[in-house]
Amino acid sequence: MKRNLLKAGLIAALAISNLGIAQEHQLDNFNPSDKRSINAFEPKKDSVTTFDHLRVKVGGAFALQFQGLSHENTATPVIVNGVNQNQLYKISNNFNLPTANLDIDVALYDGVNLHLRTFLSSRHHNETYVKGGYLQIDKLDFIQKDFLKDFMKYATIKVGQDELNYGDAHFRRTDNAYSLTNPFIAGNLLMDAYATFPFMEVYYRRDGFIGMVGASNGRLNQTATSGTAPSLYAKVGYDKQINQDLRVRLTGSIYNNANSSRLDFYNGDRAGSRYYFVMENTAATGASSLNSAKVVPDFVNKMTAVMINPFVRYKGLEFFGTYETTSGRNLAETDRRTYSQYSGELLYRFGKEDSFYFGGRYNQADGKLISGDKITVKRFNIGGGWFMTKNILAKAEYVNQKYDGYPTTSIYNGGQFKGYVIEAAIAF
Repeated sequence: MKRNLLKAGLIAALAISNLGIAQEHQLDNFNPSDKRSINAFEPKKDSVTTFDHLRVKVGGAFALQFQGLSHENTATPVIVNGVNQNQLYKISNNFNLPTANLDIDVALYDGVNLHLRTFLSSRHHNETYVKGGYLQIDKLDFIQKDFLKDFMKYATIKVGQDELNYGDAHFRRTDNAYSLTNPFIAGNLLMDAYATFPFMEVYYRRDGFIGMVGASNGRLNQTATSGTAPSLYAKVGYDKQINQDLRVRLTGSIYNNANSSRLDFYNGDRAGSRYYFVMENTAATGASSLNSAKVVPDFVNKMTAVMINPFVRYKGLEFFGTYETTSGRNLAETDRRTYSQYSGELLYRFGKEDSFYFGGRYNQADGKLISGDKITVKRFNIGGGWFMTKNILAKAEYVNQKYDGYPTTSIYNGGQFKGYVIEAAIAF
């Protein structure tokens, strides 16, 4: 108890002592944690520095939803120990668990920054835990003044254990309490390629060209008691502000893991889905149902994934798309299976400083289960939001998700959920 109070006191003291910095000083080559990060994608690369001494920026995020969803299925009863495993959990209109993040960003040296994110409250874990963090190097002056200056003018090196820069969809997803860059309340994409792996990434960006190569061990939880092969991934693309009204971006990403004893690529979000207890059975708990409404291909042993993301913004109208194909297998399989995903968002932002927006998103995932059944899951969202300030967002949406092709013994057979969700989000 005393230790927890001491920890809380130290965090509060740190936050208070750096409040002025958090409000007034944005660290070089980092995206701000507010409205300004909408459509920012990778942080800009700028060789101009404002570093004069070690700085600590303390920030955070908070989110709360009111959920009004209903669900149904036509699955055949499966009785285990007297309990029907295919009977859906009874859900009603109510508030979800409030979530909270703590962010610490540090300017350690000229061109060297640190990011750390801690989940204070999340659906999957009751306790506070570190989500991940990384070291970002934009200059090598700590080796020698102007060391590789011409190369580092365009290059960035990132090392840590955090989300990988695979695809562009992760820039628009909700990360526990941080949801300002996600125009919808949805639990991100149906196939949510997100996990906090140890990694090293090297970027080269010049005249709109984006190039990145990375390596990881593909493991969510680290241990020296079991081996694994390295995961290799890369991204190439082009991002250009053509004129004052038009911006165009197109990227392609690939990720490959040749061998792993546990690959949590599509189920690595420990914060859990934004839709609580939908399509879950009566035995579900907050931790066991973290993947509610998601599609998890169950590629544990081997996997290759490719994602293509176009983005176009013309004045207030913007389109963001995702095409993804992934193949792999689990430890018990000898042949690979394949899943595909398609998503398209169309939004219109308007008002003073684009404070309002509305739009829709269609998302579909097709794949083959281990049983051989071919399944399709479709989700449609329509909604909008209001940025009351650059740090405060209120948004609402209607969602309809349907499951097709699942066997009669699956809880998803004839499954569907629909309804509305309202969210209040703060980030700073």
